[in-house]
Amino acid sequence: MPAANVTIHTSQFPENVRRDLLISLRTRRLNHKFHYDSFKQTQKWLALHEAHSPARTDTDCLDTYDLAFVETAKKIVVPKIHILSLGCGGGQKDTRLLELLKKSGKEISYTPSDVSVAMTLVARKTALKVVSEKDCFPFVCDLATTDDLPPLLATRHPSLVTFFGMIPNFEPDEILPKLAALIRKKDFLLFSANLAPGADYATGIKKILPQYDNALTHDWLLTLLLDLGLERNDGKLRFSIEDGAMKLKRVIARFHFSRNREIVVHGEKFKFQRGEFLQVFFSYRYTPERVTKALARHGLKIQAQWLAQSGEEGVFLCRRA
Repeated sequence: MPAANVTIHTSQFPENVRRDLLISLRTRRLNHKFHYDSFKQTQKWLALHEAHSPARTDTDCLDTYDLAFVETAKKIVVPKIHILSLGCGGGQKDTRLLELLKKSGKEISYTPSDVSVAMTLVARKTALKVVSEKDCFPFVCDLATTDDLPPLLATRHPSLVTFFGMIPNFEPDEILPKLAALIRKKDFLLFSANLAPGADYATGIKKILPQYDNALTHDWLLTLLLDLGLERNDGKLRFSIEDGAMKLKRVIARFHFSRNREIVVHGEKFKFQRGEFLQVFFSYRYTPERVTKALARHGLKIQAQWLAQSGEEGVFLCRRA
């Protein structure tokens, strides 16, 4: 077909995107969705993902995902299954999972969902190698600001909700209730978490810092700031490790201003003083034990887990407790 039908939730309507951007600048904490807003940002993120994500660079990590997908396909015995992918990214993982489910004789359908129209279309294109166009339903929404997804995304037959590489970029007590609300007794949740490798949690966090503090990540994150009217010599992007919610640690990126700066966005002036900073990005790091405890607080229980030998990535299959 020469066109693609994409459903866009009100959370990504222009007036709401404008509101969220202004709130981000007022609070000095950028909503992560604005890093995926344009085709340019999407391409930079995909390049970064290919270069630094263990899911793309570590053969064992790739095998871990594949093993998780193979065994998940075996555990799902229903004849029809709908894959609802939240934060679908480029759709490579979803497509592999769809292939395995289809080969096992199941009737499949797919909803690639992301905050970015561009990313959603990339995932759709990837998945159409496996799923028919009539069974593919691209859906654009901002998961962080949306509370009405269960009735919108519910299907008559069971769903397998996937959430790959996304949990670290949300506050745990904000995202986990939303995930739990989407999982009915007949549904499954398959998600991955970035882990801190090794026996010592703090040491493990330090080990993975170069996956964030690198040239490609700087280039990707600075794209938004430059598009908003800032200049490279207005300050410097700095990464650090700090304590976050639920006794978890996270990697955080802040833009520290080295001079006074004023920008105008949607008619509103924003003044940044020398020495002030703007929170640009964060990523929580878990351990398998911390994942289990976090899920249990919201009525979800791990049915199976697959951990990369590096200890940096884990895939978890969950259902309602």
